[in-house]
Amino acid sequence: MSEYPVSEDDVVDEIAILHLPLDAWHRETGGRMVEFAGYHMPVQYEGIMAEHLWTRESAGLFDVSHMGQVFISSEEGVTPALEAAIEAALPVDLSTLKVGAPRYSLLLDENGGVLDDLMITRWASGFYLVVNGATKWDDIGTLRELLPDEVTLNHLDESALLALQGPKAFAALERHVEGDTPLESLTFMKGAAFKLGGVDAWISRSGYTGEDGFEIAIPAESAEHVADLLCGEPEVKPIGLGARDSLRLEAGLPLYGHDLSPETSAVDADLKFAINKRRREQGGFPGSDRVLRDFAQGTPRRRVGLVLEGRMAAREGARVLLNDQEVGLVTSGGFSPSLQQPIAMAYVDTALSAEGSELTIEMRGKKLDAKVVTMPFVPHRYHR
Repeated sequence: MSEYPVSEDDVVDEIAILHLPLDAWHRETGGRMVEFAGYHMPVQYEGIMAEHLWTRESAGLFDVSHMGQVFISSEEGVTPALEAAIEAALPVDLSTLKVGAPRYSLLLDENGGVLDDLMITRWASGFYLVVNGATKWDDIGTLRELLPDEVTLNHLDESALLALQGPKAFAALERHVEGDTPLESLTFMKGAAFKLGGVDAWISRSGYTGEDGFEIAIPAESAEHVADLLCGEPEVKPIGLGARDSLRLEAGLPLYGHDLSPETSAVDADLKFAINKRRREQGGFPGSDRVLRDFAQGTPRRRVGLVLEGRMAAREGARVLLNDQEVGLVTSGGFSPSLQQPIAMAYVDTALSAEGSELTIEMRGKKLDAKVVTMPFVPHRYHR
């Protein structure tokens, strides 16, 4: 996996629509391409509903190479100074992060608003981050500003990222990996280096569907070989953006730019787990004053899950009402293929966020009955 320093062009060249390493492969495989996060990406192959259910029942291969992969290091290696620099930029506790383990964290602005959510993994030589594709250029610039000059930030722009998700993902992947670490020893949120079809790969047992699965970082030049290898297994089919979104919605996982934004905080987004006790007590990260205040005093609104009566789905921006008074807004919504009913995420007044609260959603001039439920909508099946 090659490492390249961030250039000015990396940060500012956002205008042209970019192509994934697997662009031609997606088209040849029948992917219907759309623009997403500045890339041409497959929204579906045989159909969103079918792909969604296939992933829940078998295994789906997702191309998430649009996401940003970043490596943070120093000439002295992994030192207390490097960890302190990263902890000054992110509200993460690196003291408890073991080698090979990814951890969910947040990039916050000076007011405690969410600029992005991300995964950070300790490698022996530094820290590997995966950030959202739509925000990666801004994230790289923000991190560069927050980190001291003696810290090196490399954009891994010649690395592809694939996600193999579903209950049969392990069986399909195991046939093709070799390494010092047995694949079966990886539990949820653990990772290691492997050979995958002869290709150097970093594989973590993680994903954003709620299913057991793996995220696989490989050289971009080997992406087609690996995709052919995995989709050659009977359990595996390629899956597009549409099903990826419905799967993460069922799993109750927020999507940046919809459920998360600079207007949301870790507390009202119900992501308090991302900031552990030590960081809450010590602060020292961007926006920590606001975040610690939110922990202590609570917030006026909260992200919740909603199930709707009928068949009409609520969409982003729909008003949430109580007695015809607005009490919140929908941030994500759709029809759940697994539950066969509409579901949504919304920010509502904290007083109405308890499970069982009955509300109304205004959609296309209609009033839809909805009830607050505990997320995830579909139980997670991570391999722990």
